[in-house]
Amino acid sequence: MFKLSINFIRQYSSSHISLVLLCCAIFSAPVLAMSDQALFQHARESYNAKNETALAEDVAELNRQQYLLAPYADYWLMLLRLDAAGNDEVQNFLTKYGNYPFAERLRGEWLKKLGKQQDWQVFFEQYPNYKREDTAVQCYALLGKNFAEGAGEDIADQSRKLWMTTADLPASCSPLFDAMQNAGALTSDDLWGRFRLALHNGKLPLAKSIAGRIADFDEKDLKLLDIANQTPKTLFSDQAAVVKISAKKAVTKISVSFKTRAGIETNLFALDRLARNSIPEAVLALEQLQDKLSSADRTFAWGRIAYHAARTHNPRALDYYALAKNTSLDKEQLAWKVRAALRDKNWDVVDATIPLMQPDQQQEGAWRYWKGRALNEKGLIVEANKILGPLSTERHYYGWLAAEDVESSIGNVEQEYKVSDVEITAVASQPAIKRALELQKLGLRWEAKAEWVWATRNFDDKQLLAAAAYAIRNEWYDIAIATADNTKQLHDFNLRYPTPYRNLFRAAAENEGVDEAWIYGLVRQESRFMHHAKSGVGAAGLMQIMPATAKWVAKRIGMNDYSSDLIHDLTTNVSIGTHYIRYTFELMNGQAVMATAAYNAGPSRAKRWQPSEPMEAAIYIETIPFAETRSYVQKVMANAQMYVPRLGRSAMSLKSRLGVIPGTNKPEHTMAEPAED
Repeated sequence: MFKLSINFIRQYSSSHISLVLLCCAIFSAPVLAMSDQALFQHARESYNAKNETALAEDVAELNRQQYLLAPYADYWLMLLRLDAAGNDEVQNFLTKYGNYPFAERLRGEWLKKLGKQQDWQVFFEQYPNYKREDTAVQCYALLGKNFAEGAGEDIADQSRKLWMTTADLPASCSPLFDAMQNAGALTSDDLWGRFRLALHNGKLPLAKSIAGRIADFDEKDLKLLDIANQTPKTLFSDQAAVVKISAKKAVTKISVSFKTRAGIETNLFALDRLARNSIPEAVLALEQLQDKLSSADRTFAWGRIAYHAARTHNPRALDYYALAKNTSLDKEQLAWKVRAALRDKNWDVVDATIPLMQPDQQQEGAWRYWKGRALNEKGLIVEANKILGPLSTERHYYGWLAAEDVESSIGNVEQEYKVSDVEITAVASQPAIKRALELQKLGLRWEAKAEWVWATRNFDDKQLLAAAAYAIRNEWYDIAIATADNTKQLHDFNLRYPTPYRNLFRAAAENEGVDEAWIYGLVRQESRFMHHAKSGVGAAGLMQIMPATAKWVAKRIGMNDYSSDLIHDLTTNVSIGTHYIRYTFELMNGQAVMATAAYNAGPSRAKRWQPSEPMEAAIYIETIPFAETRSYVQKVMANAQMYVPRLGRSAMSLKSRLGVIPGTNKPEHTMAEPAED
C-alpha cells in the first residue's frame, strides 16, 4: 500500500507533496514498518519480472528508508544491469557490498560475462578474489590460460578431470573441450572413457552428446544405443548378430559389430541394462559373448553384473566379482562388493576390499567402521581398536556404533556448554543475523540460509551455540540444528536435538502406542521441525506425508472431514504421520528399522530387502539399495537414540535399538531396482 502512495505522490506537483507526506505521517509507525516489507516484496516481484525501471524506483525508496534488506534489492538491480554495466560499476558495487553473501555470487556472474567476452585481462585480475566453486568459471579460467599459454600439461590435466564426469557440464566448458580436443590434449581414449562412464551411470543423453565428438560414430550407432537402453535383450537374439530397426516404415537389418568400438560399447551397455532387470539373463548373454570380447571388456562386463547382483542381493554377487578379476572397479562397485560381503558374512573380503578404495572413500565413516568390524570379527582386536577408537569419538551413526564396539559411552560428551543470554544477545545484534531473520520472515528461505551461513562462517563454538539458541527462540529449527551440528569441541545436544511441539508428539505417540523418541528422530530427519516444509515430490508438513498416503490414512482412521489442505495442519499432519508409522511397524512385525525403511521407500521394498536368514540390523541398513533410504534409516535411528535422554526415558544401546532383522526362511531372491546410487 505504501508503494502505491509513493507512486501517487510522484504524479503530483511539489506543492502537493508536503500535504501528502503530512497525511502519511499521521499513520502509525507499524504501518510504515510493514510498508518496508511490502516495498521489498514488490522489488522482488519487479526483479522476477525483469522490470528494471520499477526495480530502480524500489531500490531508491528502500535506500531512502534505510531498510536493512535494501542491499538485496540493489543486488537484484545489478544482476539485471550486469550485461550493460561497465567494469568500474561492477567493481564499485563489489567494494560497497563485499561483506554480503551475494557479493561472491555476483563476482561469479561477472567472471562468466568476462569469460564469454574473452576479456582475459580483467578476468584474471578478479579470478584470484573468487572464493566459490563454480564449474563454469573454472572452465573459463582454463580456457583463458590456454589462450595465453597453450595446452600445457597442467591445463590438460585439469581439463581432463573436468571432462571425466557424469555431470551435465555448463555450456562454457564446450569451448575449453573443443580447444583441448583440437590440441590433442583430449584424446580418443578420453572421449570413449567418458562415453562409457555416462552409459553405465544411466546418462544416455550425455553419452549421445559425447558421441558427437567421436569421428566414427554415426546415426546407426545412436539408434542401437536406444535399443540397448529400452530392450537390451533384443541385441542378444540370434547370438547377438542382427537386430531390426524400423525407420520410415521400412525394416532394415543392421549387424551389431564386435569389431568397432561403438559396437563393443553398445553391447556392454546392453549387458549392463539387462543386468539391472535380470542377472541370470545377463550372465547367460555374457557367457555366449565370451569369445567376442577382449579380456579387459569381459572382466569389465563381469564387474557391472557383479555390481547389479550385489545391489539386488543376489547370493552369487561375490562369485561375479571374482570373475571381474583385476578390472578397475569404480567407487560404487567397490562399496557394493563390501556390502555383498557383509550380507554374506565374508569378513575376509570386507577386510581385503576396503583398502582398494581411493583414500578419500576409505576415510568415510562407513568404511572405517566396517574395516574395524572386519578386523574384530577376525580376532585382530588391537588392530580393530586402532580404527574404532578414534572413530568412536565422532558424533554420528558410525561413530556411535564404533563407541559400542569399544565399550565407550555414547552419552559421554567431553565438553557440554550452555550459552548465556548475554552471548545470545551479542549474536542477535549482528547485522547479518538480523538480515537472515528478516529474510526468513519474508519467506525468502534460500536467501535467509545463505545469509545465516555467511554470518556464522567464522564463529567459534560458543558463538555457534549462541546463534543456534537464538534460532530456536525464533522457531527457526532447521537452521538451529545445522548450526549446533557445526561445533567441534563444545556441544549442546539439546540444541542439536530440540523438542518442539512436545505436547503434540507425546499425545500422538501415546495414542498410537509408538516410541516418542522414534517419532522425534523421524521428524528431525524429515522436516527439521519446519512445518511448512515441502519436498520436491509433494511430501508435506512436519512428517513429510505424501498427499495420497495422507488421504488413505485419513480414511483408515475415520477422519471423514479430511481435505488435502489439512495436510499442513500441525495436529492433523502429526496424527496421520504417527498412525502411518505404527502401520508400517505392525506390517514389519515390530521391527523398527524395517518400518523406518518402509516409511521412506515403501513397505514392499522394505520387505523385499529382508534376508532369508536373521541378520544384524546394521548390515540390513548398510545393504539398502537406495542411498537416500540407507542414509535416512541410519539418521532416524541414531536421532531416536539421542532423543531418549532428552525425553526422560531409559537409554538402551544403539545396537539394541536397531535389533535383528528376522529371516524370511526363503531363498535369497533377485529384484529389479532403479540405479539410485
